[in-house]
Amino acid sequence: MLKATMHIDPSFQVAPVDDRVYSSFIEHLGRAVYDGIYCPDHSTADALGFRQDVKDLIRPLHIPLIRYPGGNFVSGYRWEDGVGPRESRPVRLDRAWRTLETNQVGPNEFAVWCKDIGAQMMMAVNLGTRGIDDACNLVEYCNHPSGSLYSNLRISHGVKEPYGIKVWCLGNEMDGPWQVGHKTADEYGRLALETARAMRKIDDKIQLVASGSSFPEMPTFPDWEATVLGHVYEDVDFLSIHQYLGDTTHDLKDFLAKSLTTEYFIRSVLATCDYVKAQKRSKKDMMLSFDEWNLWYHSVGGDEAYMKKTPWQYAPSLVEDIYTMADAAVFGTMLITILKHADRVKIACLAQLVNVIAPIMTVPGGGEAWLQTIYYPFLHATQYGHGTVLYTPAKSPKYDSKNFTDVPYLESVAVYNEEAGEVTVFAVNRSTEESLELEVQLNAFSSCELIEHIAMSHEDHTIVNGPSAARVQPRKVSGAQVQDKTLTAQLSPISWNVLRLKVK
Repeated sequence: MLKATMHIDPSFQVAPVDDRVYSSFIEHLGRAVYDGIYCPDHSTADALGFRQDVKDLIRPLHIPLIRYPGGNFVSGYRWEDGVGPRESRPVRLDRAWRTLETNQVGPNEFAVWCKDIGAQMMMAVNLGTRGIDDACNLVEYCNHPSGSLYSNLRISHGVKEPYGIKVWCLGNEMDGPWQVGHKTADEYGRLALETARAMRKIDDKIQLVASGSSFPEMPTFPDWEATVLGHVYEDVDFLSIHQYLGDTTHDLKDFLAKSLTTEYFIRSVLATCDYVKAQKRSKKDMMLSFDEWNLWYHSVGGDEAYMKKTPWQYAPSLVEDIYTMADAAVFGTMLITILKHADRVKIACLAQLVNVIAPIMTVPGGGEAWLQTIYYPFLHATQYGHGTVLYTPAKSPKYDSKNFTDVPYLESVAVYNEEAGEVTVFAVNRSTEESLELEVQLNAFSSCELIEHIAMSHEDHTIVNGPSAARVQPRKVSGAQVQDKTLTAQLSPISWNVLRLKVK
């Protein structure tokens, strides 16, 4: 049996967890909005047409922020199309995904939906086909109290109080040639700078996110970051990063190591941020918004070919990956990596929330809602991952794969909730065949007891969930124990684990 050790001491802290790392994302793409969160003919639909059954699955996640309305979609979006009487809203051709956009859900409806699930909106502005004026008009519509053209327009639409949206994204993936209105780093940097300054003249309390690289393999990475930050460093609060992992080599051991690229990506971006900080002699640390992250590979390629043949459909099934047990483990390693960087990653948005590469799925045509394997690691983190991330050096046996060397079998992080007197260890065993015995030293605490060990695994790593078929779910497992201030637990092969401890 493989053996690994960790040492947990509350004196060695990384940073408090910003709850906004448990945020998510809804884009006007495929069935995310229409037939996902919105389905007026559904038996559970509310007065605005939103599905209550889907909301019931979202609420336990306690998501603080929802990024909206894109994504690629936002780079051609006219926000004015989505406000006012629904019967007079235009149907547009969405050039990002080559589908029909009916605009039956817009900023006002989405704000109501967010409030109902207890989340705030994280609004993105169109810097692809539009610019400064339109971004400022949207801020005025959403955040200005009254007495101006766009605030009065909001009031005429039945929304008296401003939304006070705090976090705004300055465009989306502007480094990508696939983006409508794609720009060079200098072009985007200049536009983002002037847009940021103008938006803050409308509301000086907002926080702004500049677009970073779409993924670390982009040919312009990290020059894009250096150039863009050269323009906007003192005028924005966050730099965004996006990354999706996938089993592109069809090699399981290689796939299970993929979060090492996430670690590399975060460290490289932070190094570039700090380089620009030094250049500018700034006292400010740039924080990161990892506002798109997930696994995405099952559906890659097929959707693009399909939409070339049959474009301009209403809410087609696009980007609907169905996730395996192995996917849930890799998802867990990615989530752990984000938490390890709690000192600089302050926002992270799981992309996306419903139907589109999502933890929650609905059967097409208004059918039942069901949970994917990746739902559960995210749920556990949102439930138990609050407090302070601790620096917990671990010793683990390692392996080599096709593209990686020295891959630790154990991927783990510890979060200390001092107020509750609890420590939670999130851990993944990457081994495809052997259980891993984890030993956690707790000598820094005066007393420790195990609350529970929750685990998710399956002998078939390719197994998936489906409607009325929840084949993979977390369960409480026995065998873990604390003795002489040492926790020992057995982690099954390709498993996600949550070890909760009561400490003093």
